[in-house]
Amino acid sequence: MAERENRRDRRDRDEAPEFADRLVAINRVSKTVKGGKRFGFAALVVVGDQKGRVGFGKGKAKEVPEAIRKATEQAKRQMIRVPLKEGRTLHHDIEGRHGAGRVVMRTAPHGTGIIAGGPMRAVFEMLGIHDVVAKSIGSQNPYNMIRATLNGLGREASPRQVAQRRGKKVADILPKKDEAVAETADA
Repeated sequence: MAERENRRDRRDRDEAPEFADRLVAINRVSKTVKGGKRFGFAALVVVGDQKGRVGFGKGKAKEVPEAIRKATEQAKRQMIRVPLKEGRTLHHDIEGRHGAGRVVMRTAPHGTGIIAGGPMRAVFEMLGIHDVVAKSIGSQNPYNMIRATLNGLGREASPRQVAQRRGKKVADILPKKDEAVAETADA
């Protein structure tokens, strides 16, 4: 009896979705052949655990569901981890580039929400960011926008990572409360 319950628990755990996915774009392409046209589909999917991991994938197939499945599998293989501040925003402002696409991402105070365009919004939602202000400059191609966003997110560093790299303590890296208050009073 206990063995059957353990099996059921394992099955429930396996069925529980570890990652959320978001379909960003579907492109229908046609090839003209002797008997008419053959259609194919390309899908762009963003996958994340909403706790700091995100990835994207592309899939091509003759049917839409198969293209989405392929894209999702690729996205799960290409995930990156991004450090989040308080689990809701970025640690610092960053800029990402890919080709002609440029993306500027800024940290935001609590309650701001996700202020970003389509493909970038999908990346932030799957990443688990709740407060961010982002702007895409240049290419509006969703593939390039996602690549530029992930390029910037990949270069984000937490205070812990910076302190470790410099051989210092986190307290030495972050500004002191008294200094921050003094700077805002002077401005």
